Formats: sequence, C-alpha cells, structure tokens
Amino acid sequence: MSVAFDLPTLMGRDSDDLWSEGEVGKCGVAVCSLRDMEALFDGIPLEKVSTSMTINSPAAIIWAFYIAAAEKQGADRKKLRGTIQNDILKEYIAQKEFIFPPEQSMRLIVDTIEFGTNEMPLWNTISISGYHIREAGATAAQELAFTLKDGLTYVEAAIERGLDVDDFAPRLSHFFDSHLDFFEEIAKFRAARRIWADAMRNKYGAKNPRSWLCRFHTQTAGCSLTAQQPENNLVRTAFEALAGVLGGTQSLHTNSMDETWALPSAKAAKLALRTQQILAEEIGVANPIDPLGGSYFVEWLTDRIQEKAEDYFDRIDEMGGMLAAIDRGFPQKEIAGAAYRYQQEMDRGQRNVVGVNKYIDEDEKLEIPILEITPEMVDRQVGNLEELKKRRDDVKVKEKLIALKEAAEGTENLMPHFIDCAHAYVTLGEMINVLKDVFGEYVEPAVF
Repeated sequence: MSVAFDLPTLMGRDSDDLWSEGEVGKCGVAVCSLRDMEALFDGIPLEKVSTSMTINSPAAIIWAFYIAAAEKQGADRKKLRGTIQNDILKEYIAQKEFIFPPEQSMRLIVDTIEFGTNEMPLWNTISISGYHIREAGATAAQELAFTLKDGLTYVEAAIERGLDVDDFAPRLSHFFDSHLDFFEEIAKFRAARRIWADAMRNKYGAKNPRSWLCRFHTQTAGCSLTAQQPENNLVRTAFEALAGVLGGTQSLHTNSMDETWALPSAKAAKLALRTQQILAEEIGVANPIDPLGGSYFVEWLTDRIQEKAEDYFDRIDEMGGMLAAIDRGFPQKEIAGAAYRYQQEMDRGQRNVVGVNKYIDEDEKLEIPILEITPEMVDRQVGNLEELKKRRDDVKVKEKLIALKEAAEGTENLMPHFIDCAHAYVTLGEMINVLKDVFGEYVEPAVF
C-alpha cells in the first residue's frame, strides 16, 4: 500500500492550524494524530501488509503513529513491513518541505535508522529520493549525483552514531524519476547500481552482499506530463515506465494522465495501472536481467553519466560534504540552472513537446473530470480533531510532551518518545512545536 500526505501534514501542521487553510486534503491524506492513522487503516491488518509512506520532515512522528496503530491492533512491531521516505536532504535541495535546520534533521534521520535496525528489522527506514530533485529541473546526471551523495551522507551519519554498516544498509532503498530520454534513463539506473555497490564495498567496508544492492523504486516523470492533450501522457508514461523496467527497477509507479489538473480520477488511475500490467504480463520485458547490457551505446552512456555524477561527488567533497554544499546553495543553483536551460530550449523550439510547442490543437476541448476536496470534507477533518482534543487525557498529553522536550534537549533516540506521544493521542503539530522550541526552524538562505 502507498500513502501520500497533504501539504499541512508534510509541513508538520495540524488541519486546524491557520497555515493549513485551503490545503487540507488537497494533495494527499491529512494525518494529525493516531486517530487519523487508525481511521486510514481501519479493517486493514497492518502485520499482513507492506506500507510505503511519502513523508519527510515529520517522518519519524508519522511512523510513530503507524507503529502505535499497529500495536493497537495487536501487531508485533518486529513484523511490520514498509518504507518511510524520510529523505530530508533532498528537501533542502529541491522540494523545500523542511522544518528544522539540517543538523537537527539529520539527528531525526539517524534516530529512525537506529530504531529500525534495533526494533523493526523488516522496515525500510529511508527511501533516498532523486525523484523530487529531477522534478525540480535537474538533469539525469544531477539527479544521480545528488541522490547518491545524499544516501552516502546518511550512511556516514549512521556509522558515526556507532551502527555497523551491514546492520542497516540492507534496509536502505532509493527512489528515482524516469524521464523522457529513454536510453539516458536506462543508463542512469545502471550507473546508480555501479556507484552504490562500489562505495558500499570499498569505501564503507560492507561485507554483506545485500548492503551493496541499490534497491530502487521508480516513478514516471510528473514534470513531463502536459495539461494540453492529456491523453498523450499515457504514451509518455508508458515509455518512461518501460525505461524503468529495462533499467532494473524493483518497484514502479505510473503517473495518471490527468495529474497536471488534479488528483487522479478513478479512470485515469486504472489506465495507469493497466500500463504497468501490460508491461509486466504481456510484452515480456520483465523477464531478462539487464537486457541492454553489452549494447555499445548503453554501456558508453552508462560510463558517461557515471563520470558526470562522480565529478559532482568530487566538487561536493571539496566543499566539505553535502550539508556544507547545501548551506552554500550549490545543488540548488545547479538544479535551477538546468531547469532554466530546459525551459529556454522549449521556448526556442529546440526541445519539442507534442501538443505544447508542436502539433498544437487549437480547437482542443478538455473533458477531464476533476477530483475536488469539498469544504464539508475539510470541516469534518477539523471537527474530528477538535473532538479528539476534548476526549483525550490532557494530563497525559502534557506529561508526554514534557518528556519529549527533555529528550530532544539531550541526545537519546526520540522514536520511543514519539510512540509514547502517539499512544496518548498527542497531535503531529503539538510534537513538532515542541521540537521547534528545541531545534529551531530553518530559513533557507538566498541563493544567487
């Protein structure tokens, strides 16, 4: 199962927060407390499913809600399977849904890796994500370089905490974009596996072959979809998905044709699913391993994109590492420059986009059903939150928040405190506000 969260949740805000107005439920589900998580998975035995959650800055808290919901079902946390995205460095680089300064955010990341290693051996505690970097305008080489450098930074932080690389590395996973340049994307995926395996073996001394694996999920490129002639997006998505399969992805998400307009309609989502099913079951491309290995062009392109990525590694290392590079705005400027050049090429007609700057249908009449989040839905969510706050034990809530603050001021792992807070029905926003008091909030420096 896969769960995407709305913008307030991604920013650590409850649905009744003033800054949440107009965004509740718009791009995903609102989860403010254990109550919402219980409702979301009502009737679903969490010990028997695998759940992937697209959440980053407040990932540890959302994970705590999930664990608490499973425990209320009687589940053994050691048997829970799934993934939290939990990739904060790419938020500073590309998606901008950060809350705390980088150093404090890294503490939370390592807390989740450590807790998962010790308590939840089947859980993927981080999905190192290039998707959002690419969607922000990065080139394939930039996506590859910044994603893997983020991942290696997490590895180094976990080792510095005292964890053995072979104890946690097999549960790390990656998440890449599959864009329009068919062969370049295949080469990117192949280069990712090479670079990750080499670093894990030779730089970090991993002995377990599972630590060497660059396990990755692929999503087709949302930024390649067009509002004009949206049926064309079915074709774009199919070829992007095919590149992911030929590049060796273990998991795949195909975007729906109407996602430039709203959350997908049921029909569009079904067509996206059918695209995957045809790839998997009709045309045979999933049968061979690395079917393009040995192709002179693909091998050359893989070498070329690997060289570009490793050049970025060298430049970042010269700056003092990924956190220092982010503080200087280096990856942000590189991505912004690539996005600007891409748009210039479109505007000049040097890059063709069917239906946008070529083969335009002037008489196009769109009949796209739009999924709307009504005010009544938002009122119901806010009302449920108000009811929860009236019914819960306020004394216990205050006790748990005090304990969380004291722990945050020290050095202990915060995951047990998040789980305790979750069981007491402390809300996401309440926990985040306590952490803000201790960690502060991050204000991105201007990048010129």
